[in-house]
Amino acid sequence: MKHMRLILLWLIFVLTGCASEKTPENRGGGYQRISQEEAKERMERDDGHVIVDVRRQEEYDAGHIPGAILIPNESINRDAPEALPDYNQIILIYCRSGNRSKQAAEKLAAMGYRGIYDFGGINTWTGEIVTGD
Repeated sequence: MKHMRLILLWLIFVLTGCASEKTPENRGGGYQRISQEEAKERMERDDGHVIVDVRRQEEYDAGHIPGAILIPNESINRDAPEALPDYNQIILIYCRSGNRSKQAAEKLAAMGYRGIYDFGGINTWTGEIVTGD
């Protein structure tokens, strides 16, 4: 009976530890997926944010959100992008459909950036779009 209690206590301890494992979203690092409406609200309300377009140059030139800077997803590796020196700055990130922005957000979070908000793709953006540089 005593061994059964020990096993039961051990199981509770192990399962509790698994349940409290932190996910990227609640670890302080990581990123959050937000709606485009939430992104628009943040753009209007938050000072000091940066909007990052992670598509390729030709896609960016064809049309991008005003004020967005181009940091192609393919260029994000183990080193922090020079255009993002502040690890605590609010980063609003998008691509064409949401796939590359998710990948880029994950990579930036792994580098230690905080305040990353992925709002998907420009293909469903209802706000203003500018062309060229």
